[in-house]
Amino acid sequence: MAVSTRPLGRSGIEVSALGMGCWAIGGPWAEGNRPLGWGAVDDEESVRAVRRALDLGVTLFDTADTYGAGHGERILGRALAGRRDEAVIATKWGYTFDEAARQATGEDASPGYLRRAVTDSLRRLDTDRIDLYQLHLGDLPVPRAEALIGTLEELVADGLVRAYGWSTDRADRAGAFAQVARGATAVQHGLSVLRDAPAMLAVCDKHELASIARGPLGMGLLTGKYTPESTLPRDDVRGTAPTWLEWFRSGRPAPEWLRRVAAVRGALTADGRTLAQGALGWIWARSGRTVPIPGARTVAQVEENAAALRRGPLAPDQFAEVERQLAALRSAALRDADRPHWPMPPVPAARP
Repeated sequence: MAVSTRPLGRSGIEVSALGMGCWAIGGPWAEGNRPLGWGAVDDEESVRAVRRALDLGVTLFDTADTYGAGHGERILGRALAGRRDEAVIATKWGYTFDEAARQATGEDASPGYLRRAVTDSLRRLDTDRIDLYQLHLGDLPVPRAEALIGTLEELVADGLVRAYGWSTDRADRAGAFAQVARGATAVQHGLSVLRDAPAMLAVCDKHELASIARGPLGMGLLTGKYTPESTLPRDDVRGTAPTWLEWFRSGRPAPEWLRRVAAVRGALTADGRTLAQGALGWIWARSGRTVPIPGARTVAQVEENAAALRRGPLAPDQFAEVERQLAALRSAALRDADRPHWPMPPVPAARP
């Protein structure tokens, strides 16, 4: 059963049921010598990939000002030139960076920085409005997040932002924020067949929020192209695998996650889908509020992901079989309180 669109929470905005994550097209940037990007990218191919996604019915494009230290927003804006009204742009703010040096420099949760950040993002994206503006500081205490609501509402009233949300894996914080933030319409959080998020999905149901599912393909593990012998290059964030990144370790896929992929591969591909398409179908079957945003940086990746729209959610019996296969593995999983809160960039020790 095909799936084409879903509501973006309580905003009244309709988006494609599949988005495109734009972390990778930001290209290289780093914190000191530690890479935060996915290695070198071809900007022309990135532009073609975004435009191909639009052609195939993908309308939601998720980026952040820090991706590529601003470069990701510039590339997305360039790709959407002449087609801006076909797209829903989601971006984020909160981490600071040096554009010229392509370096992460810290974080800033002040209302003043929020106003500067939205102005800079509008300029880089070459647009007059941001459709979904998301707080990128996932572990920010709730009172500090609530202190930003007044400024966010002013930006909505001024027409610079249509709706806003929070990128966080903390269900309690997302719920508390949505309770008092009138314009909050979405929470972006980790969700995949490898890592369910029942508490966050419950928050989304309670507050009528869209669930923007990042990492729906496990940073590539659910494409099926990695083996225990695979090694990621050192200029790829997965090649150094900082502590907040759970899928890879020392530049190699983590064996425990590869075992989970192997456990569900048969069930996810039983009806002829590719592994990636099956993983996306699981997310649509899991929740009617969820919009997965798999990352892509080539036309071929976009085409494979977008083909999942024609197949839609997994059938109930197929979904049940995936759950059966995962039951034993999930029971041994890391407790939520102990797990890294991926994929937030690490906060430097020295703060501005």
